[in-house]
Amino acid sequence: QVQLVESGGGLVQAGGSLRLSCAASKSVLDFNVMSWYRQISGDAREWISSIERSGRTYISDAVKGRFTPSRDTPQNVMYLQMNNLKPSDTAVYYCKAEEYGTEFWGQGTQVTVSS
Repeated sequence: QVQLVESGGGLVQAGGSLRLSCAASKSVLDFNVMSWYRQISGDAREWISSIERSGRTYISDAVKGRFTPSRDTPQNVMYLQMNNLKPSDTAVYYCKAEEYGTEFWGQGTQVTVSS
């Protein structure tokens, strides 16, 4: 069973930075794509970014220029560097991995940005 564990969330002031981590229980190169999503209470999950097996990255226009996805393949970890955080970025952040049609989700990590 694949496990994804997010960490790095917390409370930060507006304008600050956080780096989220998503540790996988297997090689990140086994997945077709790994992604970050976020969910504000009561809303649908919002896609933030993706990294394909090839290393190609995609980023949502909502966070482009502020958030940067990356990965450490030897450590089997995906990251999300978040800079210039805004109160509207407050949400639970989730990582997702897809492997040939099967999706795996982490448990989420809370990010709270105070004004």
